[in-house]
Amino acid sequence: MLLYRSCLPLSRRTLNPAARTIRVHRKNTGSRWRRLDPAQQALLVLVHLYKGGTFTQIAAGFDVGTTTAWRPTVRSIPASTNATV
Repeated sequence: MLLYRSCLPLSRRTLNPAARTIRVHRKNTGSRWRRLDPAQQALLVLVHLYKGGTFTQIAAGFDVGTTTAWRPTVRSIPASTNATV
């Protein structure tokens, strides 16, 4: 089920800025430890945006709970986009 990492046609040039943004946000807010590191969280969000799978499917692919997949995605996508998610 870890198919996303090999099948998602995105480059590191896409993943790294997203991970950097998450890393800076965590540092600025004093965020506590998370199950996924910033790169994995960025990949999870990009998988959701690219594949459009359900949070249950994405969570299974990353071996996390549905809420763990849902929360960072909703927080990472601008509010205007959340209405369509």
